[in-house]
Amino acid sequence: MFPAVTRAFLLSSMTPVCRSGVTVRRYCMKNPTKLRVSEAFLDAQVGEKVRIQGWVRSFRPQKQNLFLHVNDGSSLKSLQVIAPAAMNDPLLGFGCAVEVRGILKKSPHSKQPVELEAEQIWVIGECNPVDFPFKIKERHSLEYIRQFLHLRCRTNAFSSLLRIRSEATAAVHSYFKNNGFLLVHTPTITSNDCEGAGELFQVEVGQGISWFWSFFSVPVYLTVSGQLHLEVMSGAFPRVYTFGPTFRAENSQSRRHLAEFFMVEAEISFTESIEDLTKVWKIGSTGFTNCTKQKNLITYTEAIDILKRSSETFTFPTDWGCDLMTEHEKFLVKHCGNIPVFVTDYPHDLKPFYARDNQDHPKHTAAAVDLLVPGVGELSGGSLREERLDLLRSRLGECGLEDTYSWYLDLRRFGSVPHGGFGLGFERYLQCILGVDNIKDVIPFPRFSHSCLL
Repeated sequence: MFPAVTRAFLLSSMTPVCRSGVTVRRYCMKNPTKLRVSEAFLDAQVGEKVRIQGWVRSFRPQKQNLFLHVNDGSSLKSLQVIAPAAMNDPLLGFGCAVEVRGILKKSPHSKQPVELEAEQIWVIGECNPVDFPFKIKERHSLEYIRQFLHLRCRTNAFSSLLRIRSEATAAVHSYFKNNGFLLVHTPTITSNDCEGAGELFQVEVGQGISWFWSFFSVPVYLTVSGQLHLEVMSGAFPRVYTFGPTFRAENSQSRRHLAEFFMVEAEISFTESIEDLTKVWKIGSTGFTNCTKQKNLITYTEAIDILKRSSETFTFPTDWGCDLMTEHEKFLVKHCGNIPVFVTDYPHDLKPFYARDNQDHPKHTAAAVDLLVPGVGELSGGSLREERLDLLRSRLGECGLEDTYSWYLDLRRFGSVPHGGFGLGFERYLQCILGVDNIKDVIPFPRFSHSCLL
């Protein structure tokens, strides 16, 4: 391999010249402009000598010419390269990495604005198309390419998903910045269980070592949410958010669960309104509308009534006090016209200790809200936080957590204000806007029970 590649690179204009033991490189030689494939399609460099680097997506040798399509990940479209048949090389083929230099010209074909007339082609990294799991003329399903996590970024489908994921990430940050939110990097390692569900990955040092001999001297876990850390910051900043990985030790291999995923979380101070939270859910240009204006903000009680009136068969009774399952969430979205729906005022006992008590006995609800969307079900969940010290202390006492969360009580003792927040699952958001059925296909390296490849 290496002799062939080295031979291809021996150009007189690039070869170092050795004189009296001193190596002289000809930096004065003008190199062709390096372009990304996406830049080549802008036509700005037409007629000029350029060079591109990328991977061969198709290779068609003919009697007089070679036709290659080269892609570098910057665009879904590949750049067509035309070269004399004399430039053919045994290493040149589908999947290999190349550098091509030549003249960028207008294409006579309507399907492509430009093409590259090659003067030199180097194979940087060879690829055996017989062994390569993706074939040149086959359309591969997402389920098939998921078997090759280390190679699936080479496919058009998954590379497009990654570009969209990148743009969506930038849009989220842009939205929060433009709306006055402060970005806070919350910790990945934490000593609290924010959700209270016990689905935690515990961090240990070494094997078989008791927690009190561990590195931190207290039990620590991978975070399930950055919410409590944002609540700390909301005591000094009116609007804060975080965007990072979270971890849930759920023994699930469903199409909507991961052990590691990304969460967008925000906290807003000086608010006593669920509607203030739902307005913030209009993130970037997601296409979601403010459902409160469309009167799709329904209470938990109304949701139960809708389910009871339906002819759907569910796996458990939809009575007051029972949580909503995925099938219920999807039915409610369908019932409301297949648009995003906010469900509010859940039974108080279903929500964690920090959810604000509505004190509406006998129903006894919490000021909590979930966003349900088509195809996915629950996309986001949030609540107003309990800022009243006496009620919060009573709730923590009932749960036996008053000593553990003494610092949380301090937040209420020293300048507390009414506040609330939410967390949005980024992968579920991508599932929703892209119509992707399986959450494992919208994250580069999915982690779930019994699977942690790479």
